[in-house]
Formats: sequence, C-alpha cells, structure tokens
Amino acid sequence: MRFVDFLKITVLLSAASATFLGTLTVIAVRQEDEPSLLEVAIGWWLGAALIGAWLGRRNAASPPIARLLADARMQMSVPELRPGVTLVNRLWPLLFSTIGAAALGVFVPQVSAVAAGFAIIWALAWRRQDAAVTAIEDRDGFRFYVDRTPPFAPIRLIRTPGLRTG
Repeated sequence: MRFVDFLKITVLLSAASATFLGTLTVIAVRQEDEPSLLEVAIGWWLGAALIGAWLGRRNAASPPIARLLADARMQMSVPELRPGVTLVNRLWPLLFSTIGAAALGVFVPQVSAVAAGFAIIWALAWRRQDAAVTAIEDRDGFRFYVDRTPPFAPIRLIRTPGLRTG
C-alpha cells in the first residue's frame, strides 16, 4: 500500500472514529439527561480541534514521518499490495480504542467523549502529512510503500523508483 494512501485513510478513519464516538456520546448524554456533561464534552471537542489544527498547521513532513522516509529501504520492484491487511495490521490500535471507548461510552459517556477528542486531535494533526510525502516523492522521484511488519513492530517503509516530475 502506498504510504500517502495509508496516511489519507488514517486521517479519514480517525475522523470517522471521532464522529462515531461523538454521536454515541450525544445519544448517551441525552438518555441520561445530563446537559452539563454535553457542554463539557463540546468544550473538549472544540479544544481538541484547536490543538489538532495547531499541531497539523505546517505543510512539511513531521519529524517522525521524515525519519520514516529517511530510513526506508530501497527496493527495485513494487511490493505486494495488500491494503486491507496493511490497514488492519497498522491501525488495530485505532480500531480497538474506538470499540473499547464505544463499549464503555454506553455506560460512562465521559469515556467516549474524551476518546472522540483524541481522535479529533489525531485526524487534524495528520491531515497534511500525505501532501508533504507526495511533495517529497515528486521531488526525489521515489514512491514509498508500507512494508509488511508484525502488528506490534514499528512501521517501516519501502522506497521504490518512481517518475520524477521536475
């Protein structure tokens, strides 16, 4: 799977997680008739949006992404593309945290409210990283792919020759 596609999907799934958990929070709070909890949750979500927007304000690759790109191993052929396996293998923490927060949020809406805020931060903080990686790929004439690694191992990238655009 191309790394830029992985980054885009990560942002979209994080935003979807935030939306799901936020909706679950609103429903749970309405059933318990706790308007002050909803006000605090909305305040947290607005604060989380500001934090995420601040963290993701730059167009350059973040230091962790730049390190990943620099450490990518060179390979002359495109690796086997298995996007579904790659997504589950790399994004299982997002899946489990969303499911866990949703399960607890049914009984304790504060948990889903807090988790939704963190998903908002994550989605907004990473929203421009795919464009930064695309710019690096276009400049250097390489394409980056997510390497197959065990689920608990750090992510690794493969660099393949691409078409130079300028």
